[in-house]
Amino acid sequence: MTTTTQAHEHTRILVQAAAKACEDKKGTDTRILELDPVDSGLADFFLITSASNERQATAIADEIELKLKRDFGVLPHSVEGRRQGEWILLDYVDFVVHVFLAERRAFYDIERLRKSARPLTPAEFDEELKALIAARTRAARSKAGAAPAAKKPAKSAPKKKAAAPAKKVPVKTAAAKKAAPAKEKAPASKKSPAKKSSTKKK
Repeated sequence: MTTTTQAHEHTRILVQAAAKACEDKKGTDTRILELDPVDSGLADFFLITSASNERQATAIADEIELKLKRDFGVLPHSVEGRRQGEWILLDYVDFVVHVFLAERRAFYDIERLRKSARPLTPAEFDEELKALIAARTRAARSKAGAAPAAKKPAKSAPKKKAAAPAKKVPVKTAAAKKAAPAKEKAPASKKSPAKKSSTKKK
């Protein structure tokens, strides 16, 4: 998974947690706007919820801030409107939370101003996040399955049998040669003397 995809998924998890905090503090008509990248600047999402009075609006904002800090170690980049409680804005850079009094929300009508944004209920947002995580898990498993199997160690060539040691030919030492009886030479055949021809003198 690329770094950009990881960051986007992490942002969605934070928005989901903030929406759950709105629900815990009885925020009403909670909506998540997935903003058009061209139109939204840096933020990816707007989370919008309504409160019936200033005290409840402050309680919702406090719960969101506490939950994200406690569970994820994340703090808002800036907070505006907490003192008045009519429109509290929590800027987490990648997403922005708007906690409105109902009449103020109708007056400013952010949903209408962000026509290019895609509105989602928290339930729809949860389903999309589950699908995203499932797709990432399948891709990771597929990638792991496609990895080349570990190479088996090459079979070592069979060891050659050691050659039988050459038979040692006994070397006769000089002394042994002297001790050995010399071979008797066969007597040369005596040539019979040529017979002198006896010539009678007449």
